[in-house]
Amino acid sequence: MLQILLIGVSGSGKSSVGQRLADQLDGEFLDADAFHPSENRRKMAAGIPLTDADRIPWLEILGTELKIRRGRPRPLVLACSALKRSYRERLRKASPGLVTVYLQGSRELIHERMQRRRGHFMKAGMLESQFADLEEPVNAIRVDISQPLPGLVREIIRALPKD
Repeated sequence: MLQILLIGVSGSGKSSVGQRLADQLDGEFLDADAFHPSENRRKMAAGIPLTDADRIPWLEILGTELKIRRGRPRPLVLACSALKRSYRERLRKASPGLVTVYLQGSRELIHERMQRRRGHFMKAGMLESQFADLEEPVNAIRVDISQPLPGLVREIIRALPKD
């Protein structure tokens, strides 16, 4: 069954787009942030960027979740920053055929969005570390996040493999 990895820096709209996309596909939505160990959440809330070592256990958990859901009849949308190619490759090993959708946006737009949100553990001041870590995907569906949510989701659905 179709599994989609929705990637982008924090503030790019992964959760909002992911939930709407899953609803439109009659699928399941997972937000990778919900799977972070508590120590990772504490670091991010304190403004401390995560290291690769911090992320490895989290990526292993996500890989397990993808494997568990691979045989299910409903599509799956996983919203996950997955900023580095090695992170995406790790997830793709857990789910061959994983379709990557990259939510692209300017630093200015994303910073503005992050300043408006309340109660999120990732603060706007950490955005530069996200862009510094970002290795833009080569083989991905790329969408511009400056458009309204319904149009963004329609664009993704049109670009998905037809199987």
